[in-house]
Amino acid sequence: MHNIYIYILIAAAVSYAIRALPMTLIRKPITNTFIRSFLYYVPYVTLALMTFPAIIQSASNPLGGYIALAAGIFLSWKGCSLLTVSAVCCLCVFVFSFI
Repeated sequence: MHNIYIYILIAAAVSYAIRALPMTLIRKPITNTFIRSFLYYVPYVTLALMTFPAIIQSASNPLGGYIALAAGIFLSWKGCSLLTVSAVCCLCVFVFSFI
């Protein structure tokens, strides 16, 4: 009835097309500043959309997740290292899981 190899082939073709078509269709450098800035920020937005809900939902208490998220954003804004930010966020979730 259902052949998994067909599904794998279709998924591989779509993944390849998404990567290969821009390389073959766009020959000149992109000079439009709007498109360049859009393409520059796409990875950051994608990472944020995957990370922020996981921060909130991974904690046993959603309040701890929100506070850890706020603390992480604040410490990142102040220029703290990744190790410091992650340690403080883990500590926030740990402390607020008991409340």
